[in-house]
Amino acid sequence: MSEIIKVGMADLKICKSPDALTTLGLGSCVGIAIRDPITKVGGLAHIMLPDSTRIRNNTNVPKFADTGIVELVNQLVKAGASRSRLVSKIAGGAQMFAFQNKTDLVRVGENNVHASKVVLGELRIPILAEDTGLNYGRTVIFYPETGEFLIKSVGKQEKVI
Repeated sequence: MSEIIKVGMADLKICKSPDALTTLGLGSCVGIAIRDPITKVGGLAHIMLPDSTRIRNNTNVPKFADTGIVELVNQLVKAGASRSRLVSKIAGGAQMFAFQNKTDLVRVGENNVHASKVVLGELRIPILAEDTGLNYGRTVIFYPETGEFLIKSVGKQEKVI
């Protein structure tokens, strides 16, 4: 019997097939799903902010794209994933509130998506699919066995990327 493991906000978890991972309420936050398609080891990070260097004395590694994705990759490799085979999918990064002013403070979702893509690029982990931006939240379930990333949103049709 497989288990669906919950990943909280500013959190990350890994699992092996046939288990799956879920995180609720990705608004401006981004869910980064990474897996090794051969070993079927996968992980999901729920990042809230793009850059850990802008906040002093913060020890919550999964909260930030720059530290959370690196930590997720390290845990996957320790669990048996091959660094060279890792692939990713991302979801979230919505603009949850309409503002006239497009300051960085307001563009958190867009900044989170950009930072996630930069870090994945630096780590040479291809992004196979994404469902990002727009103006609605998402709940996701990631299945490391198949690589399916199920996305649910209120008032929208479920989709798999």
